[in-house]
Amino acid sequence: MGSLTLNNLTKSFGKTEVIKGVDLEVRDGEFCVFVGPSGCGKSTLLRMIAGLEDVSSGDVMIDAARVTQLPPSKREIAMVFQSYALYPHLKVRDNMGLAMKRAGASKPQVEAAVDEAARMLSLEPLLDRRPAELSGGQRQRVAIGRAIVRRPKLFLFDEPLSNLDAALRVATRIEIARLHHELKATMIYVTHDQVEAMTLADRIVVLDGGRVAQVGAPMELYNDPANTFVAGFIGSPQMNFLKAGAIGLQGETVGIRPEHLEISKETGEIPGTISHIEHLGGETNIYIHTEPHGLLTVRLFGEHHFEIDAPVYLTPDPARRFHFDAAGDRMR
Repeated sequence: MGSLTLNNLTKSFGKTEVIKGVDLEVRDGEFCVFVGPSGCGKSTLLRMIAGLEDVSSGDVMIDAARVTQLPPSKREIAMVFQSYALYPHLKVRDNMGLAMKRAGASKPQVEAAVDEAARMLSLEPLLDRRPAELSGGQRQRVAIGRAIVRRPKLFLFDEPLSNLDAALRVATRIEIARLHHELKATMIYVTHDQVEAMTLADRIVVLDGGRVAQVGAPMELYNDPANTFVAGFIGSPQMNFLKAGAIGLQGETVGIRPEHLEISKETGEIPGTISHIEHLGGETNIYIHTEPHGLLTVRLFGEHHFEIDAPVYLTPDPARRFHFDAAGDRMR
């Protein structure tokens, strides 16, 4: 398929720099996810890779060839947007095969490619329908199928599940993961949802204010975050941050995952009062107001019963604490 290299990539809109010197290597066949909060630059970076945004400085390389100045049609990429961008007057089979037809492929070639993509995505019964006759999830599968038919070097996904309901997001996420396994294609996927990132990616690129905060495998970022930004963004519920001075430490912040915070009705290091409880069946999340740390979260596996406003005590697992310096960087 294709590899991707970004060399010191920058992007400015007027005097505002939104991408600030990004260096990145995406390996052939890798599923790489760009994740970060709104405004961090992840969609802009994807559009620069696609050629939909001009590069202010730096280079985009696909399979070691410089494509920085090439238009999108010359980069051998296919992009799937959160809006499905299907032609309403065309049937599914024609939507999927249009780009290949315009590129001059023969009718048998187009039909064979469309049939193969439809098989992968279980779209065979829908090929003679028009987009208005499809559900949102089916339309997104057609958009993905259209990308498959093109056989690009890079698949680019820009928050493709944002317009789907919760159940469809899960189903389509599984479909994309299965598709990557079958195609062994290079995929770059943008999302603000860190659960999507954790469940899909071979490697995650965490972006913060137009810069790369950390790159790594999902559990590497979870277990070994480089700074407080990554530690707080990766994980749901997010990491708790304790004021170190209140627990006998100076000049640093202590992080502790919700599942590594013990809760007791009798005794512990940090007294608090239960503010809210989330009963999720397989787990229970308990939110405790404490002084001086503020709101802390405890994650318990299974069903547990506590009362709102009840006093409790929390004790962090000493072997599971993360220590960060005054600048927010991890202390080793």
